[in-house]
Amino acid sequence: MNIFRVFLLPLLLIASFAALAQDARERGFIRRGMSEGEVLVRVGKPDHESVVANNALRGLPEEKTWTYFPHAQDPDTLTVITFRSGAVVEIERKISR
Repeated sequence: MNIFRVFLLPLLLIASFAALAQDARERGFIRRGMSEGEVLVRVGKPDHESVVANNALRGLPEEKTWTYFPHAQDPDTLTVITFRSGAVVEIERKISR
């Protein structure tokens, strides 16, 4: 019985982490108007983030990009998502080899 518990706990932990892992194939389903939170839930944290324009001082919306590098589930595709005021305004999917 103790051996069963020793093997069951690690197996459940591995299964839990696998369920929480983001599916890179979901990158193709990102649409304009989605919020940053929706994108995070759907495809996870970006590989690179940059602020394009921080116009808060002028009363204009902030603009930034999130970049997702190619992944085994989404090979040869670089995905760049542009946000303005926290919402997706542009999605670029580029083939990179």
